[in-house]
Amino acid sequence: MQKNETNNLDSSDYLPAKDSKPSAKAWIKVGVVAAASALAGGLAAAWFYRKTLNTLREAESAGIHTQFQISDSETDTDI
Repeated sequence: MQKNETNNLDSSDYLPAKDSKPSAKAWIKVGVVAAASALAGGLAAAWFYRKTLNTLREAESAGIHTQFQISDSETDTDI
């Protein structure tokens, strides 16, 4: 068995951080990384769902199921 040894640590051995606030450059870097991540995620989702998006575009341009559209007279009475 090992002995339980305690380390006597002196707090004066460790220096506190001089400036604990992040600089403006750090925030800009975080913003750039977040924007790049959002862009990459959007592109990845668009690529993953490209067939579905193409199907929706084709359906919109072909006018399929036009009987399900809301007529202008119905929307005017709802307001």
